[in-house]
Amino acid sequence: MKSNFYYLFPLLFIILLFFCNEVQGQSKEQLELEYKRNELQTEIKKISRLLFTRKQEKKSIVSKVEDLDYKISVRKNLINVINQEANLITRQINNNEDKILSKKEKLTLLKKDYADMVVRSYKHRARDNKLMFLLSASDFQQAYRRLQYISQYTQFQKNLSKNIRNETKLLEQLNLKLLSKKAEKEKLIAENRAAKLALDEELREQEELIVLVQNNLIKFSTQIKLKQSESEKLDRQIQKLILDAIAESNKNRTKPSARFSLTPEQQQLADNFVSNKGKLPWPVESGIVKLRFGTKPSPIDPTIKIKSNGVRIATNEGEQVRAVFDGTVQSIMTPKNGNNTIMIKHGNYITIYKNLSKFFVTKGDKVTTRQIIGEVITNAVSGESILSFGIYKDSSVQDPSLWIYKL
Repeated sequence: MKSNFYYLFPLLFIILLFFCNEVQGQSKEQLELEYKRNELQTEIKKISRLLFTRKQEKKSIVSKVEDLDYKISVRKNLINVINQEANLITRQINNNEDKILSKKEKLTLLKKDYADMVVRSYKHRARDNKLMFLLSASDFQQAYRRLQYISQYTQFQKNLSKNIRNETKLLEQLNLKLLSKKAEKEKLIAENRAAKLALDEELREQEELIVLVQNNLIKFSTQIKLKQSESEKLDRQIQKLILDAIAESNKNRTKPSARFSLTPEQQQLADNFVSNKGKLPWPVESGIVKLRFGTKPSPIDPTIKIKSNGVRIATNEGEQVRAVFDGTVQSIMTPKNGNNTIMIKHGNYITIYKNLSKFFVTKGDKVTTRQIIGEVITNAVSGESILSFGIYKDSSVQDPSLWIYKL
């Protein structure tokens, strides 16, 4: 009997630890999903405000299709996240109902065992088992320890029964909270249905635009190729400026290098830039990423690959552009197509800010993190304000989303 008493403690501890870890895991997952949902809802509002509220009727069909394609993808993600939230809460409710049932069964069993113990004690009261257990002790100290054991065991049974009742009550309260939470999710699901209706409408609009595109595919494909060609031309000019700067930094070396030759101060700046990877601020205070880094097929003509050496951020009209880190203005470009560009050097890293209407710095200026360096240009026809932003390590392009916080 004494052996069974000692074995119960570690078993109860393991059960309690498992329960706590599971609840914490579920809470963490739920918080993450709620955070994602809020982020996506905010992004949809930004998309509507930045891409669909100004001069929409004057936008080219190409821009309309691209914007709708982006908005549809975000809305689909939102619908998926809300469904995950509802499914998670349903699982939590089901799990807790199972736990409540299990606890009740254990409580019933404990009560039965306790009742059986009382009955056995009553039936064998003549033999005075407890008394004999005490009197059979070899000395007073052992008798005292046995008396303590009997008292502790009896109290343990009572406490265990009480604890299970309390835990069952807590689980029932938790279940009520979860049911309330599920009611909230039902409301979200209703909103989700409305989102699906909006999605269906957007898909229909996109289909109509695609029909127009297909009827004039050669014309629109030519526009996309021209836009891509201009972008690639500017990228080649930037690449040449960087290569020239690398060559200039290595002019006193006998052996040419594809990397910047850095002074100790410049190396320290580069190290600091790297140590802030993933934590750098956005180059604008408010905006959404309309086009990400890499190559992907055009939504207009999938045979055309859109290559992006950085990201394109849709932002507010007249939005100020900020340096993402301390550095020196390496170059200022003013090409004929009006895609004005600032290049800022951070050791052997360079950040690129394209599509500016104004400059507030000049070549050679020292800048600090979040310092205003210019202003984004606004397209007079579409009303869009798009900042193109890129990062280079020496002459190699980098994915800005790996460097900028939550880009």
